[in-house]
Amino acid sequence: AAAYNRILEGLNSESDPTDGQLTVATSPDFAPMEFVDLSRSGDEQYVGFDILLAKDIANKLNKELVIKPMSFDAVQAAVQTGSVDMGISGFSWTEERADNYFLTRWYKAGENETEQTIITTKANDGKLTTADSYKGLKVGAQGGSLQKILVEEQLKDSELVLYENLNDACTAVMTGKIDALAVATGNGESFISANPDDLVMTGFQFEVDDLYKNNVVMINKNNTEFGEQVNAILDQQEKDGVWDTWYEAAQMLGEIKTADELDD
Repeated sequence: AAAYNRILEGLNSESDPTDGQLTVATSPDFAPMEFVDLSRSGDEQYVGFDILLAKDIANKLNKELVIKPMSFDAVQAAVQTGSVDMGISGFSWTEERADNYFLTRWYKAGENETEQTIITTKANDGKLTTADSYKGLKVGAQGGSLQKILVEEQLKDSELVLYENLNDACTAVMTGKIDALAVATGNGESFISANPDDLVMTGFQFEVDDLYKNNVVMINKNNTEFGEQVNAILDQQEKDGVWDTWYEAAQMLGEIKTADELDD
């Protein structure tokens, strides 16, 4: 946790909440982007790349960051109704989201959008490497996610099973309720790291359109001026080159990658 803590301490030292609160909805079941660290308390138990991103945005707006944990679908509903200021939860750009929300410019999310894959049990190791091998099988995905879209488009002969919570979906794979689970690669690595005796990567890779290959912040459609403020902050983050460091620290905190593995 040392690398993550150093970044968080630095962001906390820059905090000057003189202009109210920034409420950010997130679904904390998507390591290394957002997840729960039970060794921490309060809002600081919500950790990950997106949480650091949100903290920096709050700092630059001189606001106190308040995390609102909820299901992935509920995040989108909360932004649409205006009950939160924004949603930051590993969102990729989609045409439907662009029609219904203000989507910010992209931000880099490691391999979480560029690489989309499927995990399964060790009993299926090596058996699910092609699209044809999923015919008639139950494949899980999170409701409202990019993975749902990819399963619908590229595994049309499978049976799609939707889950609100990815942790529940992971349990469903291990207990045989579904055969496999569509995930972002970084998220899949997190599940395998936590369950190394039970889960493996299938080796199957979805084809991902360039439009989907980065993440965006989701803001209410009517808050264009606020959205442009956030865009300017994301521009500065990219210029400062902080995203790779944040992502690697979140990977180490989630025990997905070690420092030695990242150096390699």
